[in-house]
Amino acid sequence: YVAIAGNAGNLPSQNYLINYAQSAVLTPSDYGFPHNGVAAEADPNVETVAIADLDFANLAQVRELGSVRPLHDRRPDLYDLKPRIRVELTHVE
Repeated sequence: YVAIAGNAGNLPSQNYLINYAQSAVLTPSDYGFPHNGVAAEADPNVETVAIADLDFANLAQVRELGSVRPLHDRRPDLYDLKPRIRVELTHVE
């Protein structure tokens, strides 16, 4: 899940800035979730709260059995840090 929180409205201090934003709670784009990937969405440019019920059991199931499984497709060998030259460690007491 991803929660995007925007700052909309006026701040109480005198900064002469008006903020425009939209907040939302996004879900994975997979079966078992909303077809548009949005669990909750606030009206744009309105001071309000977006509330969504999140099902973490469903999220865990989709991570294992879903149609998109990025955790299974990772290639840690591409970003693993390995020295080019073997470094010999010597401990001195």
